[in-house]
Amino acid sequence: MQSDTQPNLIQRILHFPFIRLPLLGGVLFLLIGISNGFRYQYAATPLMALALIAGMVALGLTIYCAFIYFVERRTVSELALPHLGRELGVGLLLGLGLYSLAIAILMLIGVYRIEGINPWVYLLPMLSMALSSGVLEELIYRGVLYRVLEEYLGSWIALALSSLVFGLGHFLNPDGTLLGAIFITIEAGVLLAACFMLTRRLWIGIGLHMSWNYAQAAIFSGAVSGNEMPPGLLITSISGPDLLTGGKFGVESSVAAFAVCTLAGLIVLMLAVRRGNVLPPIWARSAAANS
Repeated sequence: MQSDTQPNLIQRILHFPFIRLPLLGGVLFLLIGISNGFRYQYAATPLMALALIAGMVALGLTIYCAFIYFVERRTVSELALPHLGRELGVGLLLGLGLYSLAIAILMLIGVYRIEGINPWVYLLPMLSMALSSGVLEELIYRGVLYRVLEEYLGSWIALALSSLVFGLGHFLNPDGTLLGAIFITIEAGVLLAACFMLTRRLWIGIGLHMSWNYAQAAIFSGAVSGNEMPPGLLITSISGPDLLTGGKFGVESSVAAFAVCTLAGLIVLMLAVRRGNVLPPIWARSAAANS
């Protein structure tokens, strides 16, 4: 809901896209860095790390909502609470299901094996990582970058640019690869943006992002986008060509994950189009309004 009062000069300046993107996105990116620092500092006490990172996530959500309310001067519909439970649950199940399906394909072709099970406490350390990446990255890449670009450039250009930035960001990870960045751009960037397009809310994407990262590290003991992680619940072995295994980047750089997630992204995009949730660029809207 838009405010009826006229924005002041500072609000108009802050609303400019080239101000909103680095300002709000930069603050949230800083919180990710702080969260990662807490995770490494308190690696031996995962519940302490989880508590501190939960605080960073709460701070990030507060900053995001305050910026939307006071600068963009509207209700934060993309984080509407009535939809939180159902859509977050859908996202959590979707992320876990997609990753498990990719692993099942790799097991069927013989490159991935489960050899044992660790104690359940191995599930704890990656809770903080999944929470931080799932919430804060979705706020940055879909809540800020995609949404602001879409206001001016329309849904398709915003999807392409936000997905590209999201994918290239993973190239900077310790074991990042160009192929991994390309795969992330298409399989994850498109799927997560499509989830936002479908519902106009962030909850499905947050749940999907969280459970995908948690499944690959905490359950299946894999690397996350080129970041080596401590062992998870399952004792696993994976061997074969990098195109099948994903190499040091992780399973999300395998053709199995690429096929599964790209197909899912295309299905969600099709549903978004059917709902009429594709926004034309601002010049097309202006031309239609003047015709």
